[in-house]
Amino acid sequence: MKHNMVDLVGQYKKIKPEVDGAILKILSEASFINGPAVKSFQKNFEDYLGVKHVIPCANGTDALQVALMALDLKPGDEVITTSFTFIATAEVIALLKLTPVLVDVDPDTFNIDPQAVEAAITPKTKAIIPVHLFGQSADIHTIKQIAKKHDLFVIEDTAQAVGADFTCPESGKTKKIGTFGHIGCTSFFPSKNLGAYGDGGAIFTNDDELAAKMRVVVNHGMTTRYYHDEIGVNSRLDSIQAAVLDIKLKYLDEYSKIRQEAATYYNNAFASSPKIKTPVTADFTTHVFHQYTLVLIDVDREGLMKHLADKGIASAIYYPVPLHLQKAYLDPRYKEGDFPVTEALSKTVISLPIHTELTPEIQKEITDAVLEFVEK
Repeated sequence: MKHNMVDLVGQYKKIKPEVDGAILKILSEASFINGPAVKSFQKNFEDYLGVKHVIPCANGTDALQVALMALDLKPGDEVITTSFTFIATAEVIALLKLTPVLVDVDPDTFNIDPQAVEAAITPKTKAIIPVHLFGQSADIHTIKQIAKKHDLFVIEDTAQAVGADFTCPESGKTKKIGTFGHIGCTSFFPSKNLGAYGDGGAIFTNDDELAAKMRVVVNHGMTTRYYHDEIGVNSRLDSIQAAVLDIKLKYLDEYSKIRQEAATYYNNAFASSPKIKTPVTADFTTHVFHQYTLVLIDVDREGLMKHLADKGIASAIYYPVPLHLQKAYLDPRYKEGDFPVTEALSKTVISLPIHTELTPEIQKEITDAVLEFVEK
């Protein structure tokens, strides 16, 4: 592709001396697992988020699974989440023999609808997993109020929105998302806003007991070597990935600013088109644009994607099939038509390239190509 969804090569070239030096240091010391680089990144990420505890792990899916394992939930307990998300959010619920309860999303932000969450609560409900989709916060204040009212856990999935801020409408205080619930989780998949050069993830919390439990769970359930007090997993962030992340963390706010400027360019270019709905940012959050996602109105989406591909421009659909219609998650509780907003979005959204290496010249090529097809 001439213009890919992300440009990790271009990003790497700008920080190449730092990255190469850090990796060579780990190679020379052979400190591959739980080395100084992991401890450094953990501390710096705690400081960045303003959270007491960060527990690095192997990937974002593990982060969600370990978070649920730490809550001592029982098979059949219900966990509410959105149907408009990547499969990992529901996957870990099902893997632990818990019951995923899916709900619809807000038509403007695409984030989980708090009213739908409250309507889905039953005596079996134990937790809520709001997904901060595409780069902005869900209405975590309202979700926390609902959770407190019903004595539920909140696990924030920040895999697409690390670095975004949420401002509480009552106190006016601003904090990083992922620090409002009982536990926050994120992914460091290479294409993420804060991405490693392989798999990686992290869990964060201000709860000392939960942090201690999760540190045990990620390490085979061990408190003392070869003494296993919990059922655990093997989920570690390796030193090379931690070193890369520690470097990129210093640039994360700059990366977010570049993405926001790119989104503004797109918004302005598409503002006059009646067939394109540009992203809406809620007034309580910043948006770090992990994805730049449009809603098409009476446009042949597949035709547009082919038109862009013919010009060497990548595009993507996040997500073409809602969770409640996925073969693996078909459930008699749900049928097509139950979540009208989610189902409409799955048929009309399209995401365009957005990354730290975009230039106005590249974006003009992209926007001109989109408008050429849409307005013909």
